[in-house]
Amino acid sequence: MAVNPTPGFNLIPSAERVALASNYITDFNFLNQYLPDTYEKEFERYGNRSISAFLRMVGAEMPSNSDMIKWAEQGRLHIKYDDVTINATGATTGVLTVNNTLTPTIPGGGTTTAGQGGIAVRKGQTIMISDNTPGSNLSNKAVVTDVDYTAAEISVSFYEAASVVPAGGAKLTIWIYGSEFKKGTAGMENSLESDDFIFENKPIIIKDKYEVSGSDMAQIGWIEITSEDGANGYLWYLKSEHDTRLRFEDYLETAMVEAVPAVSTSGAAIHFGNAAGTDGQGGSQGVFYVVGERGNVYGGGNPTALADFDSIIQRLDQQGSIEENVLFLNRQFSFDMDDMLAAQNSYGAGGTSYGLFDNDEDMALNLGFTGFRRGYDFYKSDWKYLNDVTMRGGLVGGAINGLLVPAGSTTVYDQILGKNAKRPFLHVRYRASETEDRRYKTWITGSAGGARTSSLDAMEVNFLSERCVCTLGANNFFLFQNA
Repeated sequence: MAVNPTPGFNLIPSAERVALASNYITDFNFLNQYLPDTYEKEFERYGNRSISAFLRMVGAEMPSNSDMIKWAEQGRLHIKYDDVTINATGATTGVLTVNNTLTPTIPGGGTTTAGQGGIAVRKGQTIMISDNTPGSNLSNKAVVTDVDYTAAEISVSFYEAASVVPAGGAKLTIWIYGSEFKKGTAGMENSLESDDFIFENKPIIIKDKYEVSGSDMAQIGWIEITSEDGANGYLWYLKSEHDTRLRFEDYLETAMVEAVPAVSTSGAAIHFGNAAGTDGQGGSQGVFYVVGERGNVYGGGNPTALADFDSIIQRLDQQGSIEENVLFLNRQFSFDMDDMLAAQNSYGAGGTSYGLFDNDEDMALNLGFTGFRRGYDFYKSDWKYLNDVTMRGGLVGGAINGLLVPAGSTTVYDQILGKNAKRPFLHVRYRASETEDRRYKTWITGSAGGARTSSLDAMEVNFLSERCVCTLGANNFFLFQNA
């Protein structure tokens, strides 16, 4: 069984720049002796058509007075290298070359002082050495006896009788778990400097406009219009103006979710910048872009088994280990998750019994779940934006099925404030000062509708906002998309 393709859904826009037959009923002839029975009020056949509210649920809005937003995020605290080679081994000692770093606490610079570049291993520290060969269980523990920062080599003495980790170019992992010194010796040589990660984003200007002539404003219609924000009356231009406003408010959110930065040589960069397109203008870093670049991506379709979610949880363990997370899903992903959770139940003898529900014959059967706990707490919420057929609903190429957002807030160093500040993981920054607030500007121009700003025989309702979204701790987000 499948959903029949016809009758399908209507994708013809209801907003047109001219009056068409699809906008108005045209067969009313009041000279006819038989007048039709009419329903005056417009029927809301698509319900609430707005798709915004995602950012209002998970974030906040705060002002900014700059063209650029910058913030610093913490690096890793502990040090681990995953590409290490044993160059030489003696009876109880070894020399290892550190080729790269898994967690770059210290940026490489080729200098000879720890904390200013090179590797972040110091004399006297104790390390574990692990063989990277699949299936291997070989490891050693050792104390660092010397460090050559220029060559990125460390000399070690094993705590075991001899090295059991294979030499000869085998790839190893080392990590620091402590230190040990002899009695009466000097303290630790050198020190380490913390390495912050600096991120930035820039606001974009979003505009819209609605225009109606003064003559049309004086025309009373026969349809009583309605709108999602409560507007009503018999003046059709009110309907169009309110729809323009609602559409603009939706774009304020979807632009923050979908925005991408323009590549310096792209057409958009040339359009918004100079002829060469090298000034980096154009675009912004939206939520999907940032999570795709710096976060986690599940690219195998929807996770439909606990084993799939276990791989997600294990990745979260390697990131910030945020305790509570919210999953914003499209309809199919939500169904898949309900089926996965329902499959964990043994289906009691009297019929379906999900979770803590007592599904007897006198109650409606609840086939859905709002969340579950497995290592972390996961709460599930449908995201209308991913289901709306006029937006992301039904896409094949570039389809996104869901987004995992950590709950709560994080501490970052705000470059503008010059201090640490608590910020939601997702929040919007809009341009504002004491004299200009560009969060949500609307103004009327023309000579109709109460405006007296020009000789134009029309009313123009203008909308403007300048904003960007800041995705803090993107490494804690998960994007779910098709393979």
